[in-house]
Amino acid sequence: MRKLFTLALAGCLFSGIVSAQGLKVPAPSPMQTIDQAFALSNIKVEYSRPSAKTRTIYGDVVPFGKIWRTGANGSTRITFGEDVMIEGKSLAAGTYSIYTIPAVDRWEVMFNKDLTLGGDVANYKTNEEALRVTVSPARLADRVETFTINFADLTASSARVDLMWENTRASFMVKADIDSKIMGNITKTMAMDSRPYFQAAGYYYDNGKDLGQALNWVNKAVEQNPKAFYMYHLKAKIQLKQGDKAGAIATAQKSIELAREAQNADYVAMNEKLIAQAKAK
Repeated sequence: MRKLFTLALAGCLFSGIVSAQGLKVPAPSPMQTIDQAFALSNIKVEYSRPSAKTRTIYGDVVPFGKIWRTGANGSTRITFGEDVMIEGKSLAAGTYSIYTIPAVDRWEVMFNKDLTLGGDVANYKTNEEALRVTVSPARLADRVETFTINFADLTASSARVDLMWENTRASFMVKADIDSKIMGNITKTMAMDSRPYFQAAGYYYDNGKDLGQALNWVNKAVEQNPKAFYMYHLKAKIQLKQGDKAGAIATAQKSIELAREAQNADYVAMNEKLIAQAKAK
């Protein structure tokens, strides 16, 4: 009888273990993946997000002067789709784990090729580092409860990556040399039969290149697309930047006419603003 009871009890315990294993509960430090379009590719970040929960973080939970996994659970990973510059130093395209050494007035940020180390920082190998940079942390006015990695101040070729928790933000700048690649592509595509006049003119306008060439290209784009109100708007912007106020106003008025035909109120408003700017100069 005792044997039967023991077997029955074991069965109940086993059943309880299976049920517990099958129970889904929220992770205390949930994973997040950020895939940010950047330059001519993407930057991807995969990390776990611990919360402060009333604790003092830096100088306590995360000690000063010691290597931190920069998140929770496994390694925080960052993938660069192309070669970049981090704080002015070169880093090849690829996937790296991010480790940091926080301090009151400076952080060291390390990009390591070992993606398996996780929180085992006692076995951290400096010979696996691809890059190490030093940045100055900033104090945040508002407390950040959950560790957050964020992209800010995005431009065509630069971005700021923020590491934020508690009242501290440590940031590093990422830059990519895309101008030489794009200029090479423009030269190549302009030798083809189907030429991206509008896109090339827009790049020249946005990046301070030869405005005369930009105007020449946008004129060719307009010839091929005489109803494209957005192309006329770019032409008006180029003319205004060249100092041709009368030409810019006339072109913007043409863009308004075509935009109204297409029922595009946004371009009507943008052209009206451009005309006002030209008249104010």
